[in-house]
Amino acid sequence: MLDASQQLDPPAPRLPNSPLAFVLHFVRMYWPAVLGVGLLETGQSTCAILMPYAIKQIMDAVYTAQSQGSEVWTVVSTPLWFFGLLNLGLVLFSRGSGTILVMLGPALRRRIRRHLFAYLQHHSQRYFLSNFAGSLANRIAETSMSTAQVLWTTMFDFWPLAITFSVSLVLLSRVNLSLAAVLAVWVAVYVSVSFALALRCRRYAREYAAARSLVSGKIVDSVTNIMNSKLFARRDFEREYLEHYLNIEVSRARRTFWFMEGIRWFQFIAAACLMVGIVTYAIKIWTAGGMTIGEFAMAASLCLLLIEQARGLSRKFLEFFEYVGNVNDGVSVIIRPHEVIDRPEALPLRVSRGEIKIQNLDFSYTPTRPVFSRLNLHIRPGEKLGLVGFSGSGKSTLVNLILRLFEPQGGRILIDGQDIQAVSQETLRGAVAMIPQDPMLFHRTLMENVRYGRLEARDDEVIAAARQAHAHEFIMATEEKYESLVGERGVKLSGGQRQRIALARAILKDAPILILDEATSSLDSVTEHYIQESLTALMRDKTVLVIAHRLSTLAHLDRIVVFHAGEIREQGTHAELLAREGHYARMWSMQAGGFLPEVAPEAALAAVDDELETAE
Repeated sequence: MLDASQQLDPPAPRLPNSPLAFVLHFVRMYWPAVLGVGLLETGQSTCAILMPYAIKQIMDAVYTAQSQGSEVWTVVSTPLWFFGLLNLGLVLFSRGSGTILVMLGPALRRRIRRHLFAYLQHHSQRYFLSNFAGSLANRIAETSMSTAQVLWTTMFDFWPLAITFSVSLVLLSRVNLSLAAVLAVWVAVYVSVSFALALRCRRYAREYAAARSLVSGKIVDSVTNIMNSKLFARRDFEREYLEHYLNIEVSRARRTFWFMEGIRWFQFIAAACLMVGIVTYAIKIWTAGGMTIGEFAMAASLCLLLIEQARGLSRKFLEFFEYVGNVNDGVSVIIRPHEVIDRPEALPLRVSRGEIKIQNLDFSYTPTRPVFSRLNLHIRPGEKLGLVGFSGSGKSTLVNLILRLFEPQGGRILIDGQDIQAVSQETLRGAVAMIPQDPMLFHRTLMENVRYGRLEARDDEVIAAARQAHAHEFIMATEEKYESLVGERGVKLSGGQRQRIALARAILKDAPILILDEATSSLDSVTEHYIQESLTALMRDKTVLVIAHRLSTLAHLDRIVVFHAGEIREQGTHAELLAREGHYARMWSMQAGGFLPEVAPEAALAAVDDELETAE
């Protein structure tokens, strides 16, 4: 039975759903470190831009010493010490911010991934059915990396550049105000045009990225289905099919690169104009006696430094917008309202008998696609109940609602008198063991996959469960035995082996409620015979729901419930339903090879419905 003291599932972390707020949310968590980086980068940028000023001081001191006949080293010692301290500060400040980055970067990305994953875990089954697992995993990685890059671009590119421009203007204004004004105008025009060009190029870059993703998807799709192309001799067709999308990528790449080349033309022309203009203007001021030779050298050096730092500004803007776009893409997909959430006052589910009551249940996947309308069903404690019906009749939906993977629009489901919407999801699902038709295995060892049923189980308990599920034999035949990896989703195992691992996991879990969804469909007849013995032992003293298309596997159950179009058409024991000659009896007669067809023949269904309506 479930331990009532089991801890409740912690709530999902609160995360903003706009990119800027999302970045600031995590920056605030590390604000002392971010502030430290800002101060150190301020010091580094100030030291770097003061280098030309120190050179100016040294040159003026040398010129003064020579003109006055003084000892050069005596006059130049003070500006030389200043120059040395600037270099020392440059080293200390840069390596200080680098040290913080080494410590902060991985921790920041780890926290973002952890919070996004925790938030993702609370989404409903409907959400995961609508989003590819690989895409979600990629978005978590991209969002964490891009959030960090937004911060780094701001702290290590934009902020230092702002400091550099500011200090340069101050230095030049002390030499000549008109010279500083020329620089200020150039900076304003350059930054504005760079920002505008980056905004315009962002659309081209986004379309180019979409084309790359499209090509990657087509290649993955073709590689995944490589056997089809071999069997149908379609290798040439696949190459031609891919060629169309490759041409789209090339077209968008050229458009993007030509635009970026235009941006570079602007950058180089603007930089050349600044250099020529400042030097020419400085020469004019110098020849008029308005500045010293050191001040002239400082003005030229400042221009060189500014040009070097500003040349990549458009590219930095473009990268920044790309990172913001990645963050926006991630938060817009992942950070959505959760459909199934625990109430603040949710309590642990306490299962003592395993009674399930479904009262006036209403459910639809979409407003135009109702599945249940005021459905009622009472499953007695310890009852072994079979659910049958054609595909789409509501069997799996009912199981999903009992597991609270979806939320009903009306009615309620009670387990031992407790509304499942009033208890925590973790304790609810902890009380249920399910063996699905297609067992889901982790790319982990066989030991870890079986132990997933009860994490604290000892090795001998895991092995005992595997023996009971008749999985021990094939496990011991593998090269690494229980330490063998099963591959992604268990691809290294056959369907029957995966089902036996799922059975062992359920045996180990030993939950009071058991759900079997075609639990033996992938087994051969001999193995199924042995497994049935294990299932019989597993079902003892438990409330059991069994979904099966092979109706003969339901004959021994206490009761069989027949679903059709979201309604319970009839229920009773196997013998009672056959004797009634209704819907179940018709399905029994339709079986081919012992299995119920997925979709009923229209004529047979019509005959059943007409007969039932006549009986009513």
